[in-house]
Amino acid sequence: MAEDPKPPPQHQEHQPGSEQKMDPDPETIYPGYHGSGKLDGRRALITGGDSGIGRAVAVHFAREGADVTIVYLDEDEDAQETKDWVEKEGQQCVVIPGDVAEKSFCQAAVNEAASELGGLDILVNNAAQQYVRQEITDISEEQLDRTFRTNIYAYFFMVQAARPHLEEGDAIINSTSVTAFEGHPGLLDYSSTKGAILAFTRALSGNLVEDGIRVNAVAPGPIWTPLIPASFGEEQVEDFGRSTPMGRPGQPEEVAPSYVFLASEDASYMAGQTLHPNGGKVVGG
Repeated sequence: MAEDPKPPPQHQEHQPGSEQKMDPDPETIYPGYHGSGKLDGRRALITGGDSGIGRAVAVHFAREGADVTIVYLDEDEDAQETKDWVEKEGQQCVVIPGDVAEKSFCQAAVNEAASELGGLDILVNNAAQQYVRQEITDISEEQLDRTFRTNIYAYFFMVQAARPHLEEGDAIINSTSVTAFEGHPGLLDYSSTKGAILAFTRALSGNLVEDGIRVNAVAPGPIWTPLIPASFGEEQVEDFGRSTPMGRPGQPEEVAPSYVFLASEDASYMAGQTLHPNGGKVVGG
């Protein structure tokens, strides 16, 4: 079980944030997690894979036998650390910096990943940005466009690029959020994109299920990742996650096994579904 260190007040100015600057460090994989070859020989691409949940997913995938490509914006130190983690597990890791909000980059990233790894079997759409605004009138057109392009347009772009590489038995996993189900008054545009991801997952699942490609989602609750100090003020960061039934924020290592499950044959009869590692909140009805 992850420890529960209460973070000191902290804030980062740059989105989506750097794990190098966080105190305490997020927990990536707990020592007792033993891989069992669930993903042997598989090749995965993970957006936002440099830190937080994306890093934890990359390391868990590697421990289960997968080679990994991580796509990230510009956090080079975080990306290199994730690469080191993956390679310590004996797996290949390709790192590709760039902006998933641009369709041309998504196409190029998928092509590079497939070329370097010899194919692509698993796509994890995970990259996201969020900006706190208490009034809807404070959300600029530029912010709205940026949030939607990063958080949902990019999911379309990545799937469009990856689709020719995916075959029967392959998987797509989308990162939505508890905010898709209960909203967040200070994250209006972010919550909206996460709701769109939920609908996208269900619709895409129906579109691809006859081809044997499974599409599912994970809806994390409050997880200690760089996006948190990059989004909220110091006092909010200090109390982050305390309102959950478990009374604490989650750690990336507590979320990543959901992605392992959905990527593996263990989830062979699951499509169009959403898993909820959220600290005990009952959502969805």
